Amino acid sequence: MNAKTRKSVLSEVTARLREGGIPEPESDAWILFSYVTGLDRTHYLLEQERPATEDELTRLEAAVQTRLERVPVQYITGEQDFYGLTFHVTPAVLIPRYDTEVLVDLVLSENPKAERFLDLCTGSGCIAVSLMKSGQFASGEATDISHEALAVAADNASRNGVELSFFEGDLWAAVDDRTYDVIVSNPPYIAESERPTLMPEVAQHEPGLALFAEHDGLEFYERIAREACGHLVPGGRLYVEIGATQGEQVSELFRQNGLTQVRVTQDLAGLSRVVSARRPE
Repeated sequence: MNAKTRKSVLSEVTARLREGGIPEPESDAWILFSYVTGLDRTHYLLEQERPATEDELTRLEAAVQTRLERVPVQYITGEQDFYGLTFHVTPAVLIPRYDTEVLVDLVLSENPKAERFLDLCTGSGCIAVSLMKSGQFASGEATDISHEALAVAADNASRNGVELSFFEGDLWAAVDDRTYDVIVSNPPYIAESERPTLMPEVAQHEPGLALFAEHDGLEFYERIAREACGHLVPGGRLYVEIGATQGEQVSELFRQNGLTQVRVTQDLAGLSRVVSARRPE
């Protein structure tokens, strides 16, 4: 980069990302620029005519090159905000999406007095940490099959000042015969056949272990539904995030396995996002 001022550097980064086909070049350019310089919007306005340092130019060039390879910006900065909190993210975990906040909102609004929850397939821990931080739960547990993901989740619990218990294992195998008032999960739910339709950031860089599921994306819902009643207290609730077209299929799986009060909740875009149900009293 030959730019001299921070303002011109930011403009050049934006142009390069746009030319490289990055979907939101202005937003990503600012995130990378702020990450490298440590400037927020206010201080940038005060310092935009100052020369960029050699260190800033070198680090920013590396970040831009990485982004042009379609590595998600969150993996470059190592951070993503979710439910008013900041989470550390690595390529070992999915990047938290704002759509998932619908699940957290629903759990918190319907379970003000629940004692204990379980988060299956916790990934970054964003759901479990948010529930523990904003809810009134006495305790929370979270599981994942990935050792690397659990390390990230435990770090996020520590960073956000909450206590959670983490267990490594494949779904229910990690929790033995324990029961819970609330069980939540954002499991893998994308069919392998959909891989070609995904953005490169997702298909090439986010962990496939956390994305793709057999049986047209329904594998984990089938496995969750089969054993959910055995791990819920009478009257306990189950909540799962789903793909936009999976509401009816997941609802039917829940009914077939003895769950009641099954319903689908939409996100702010009007798309089906959460299926919830209860174990009968």
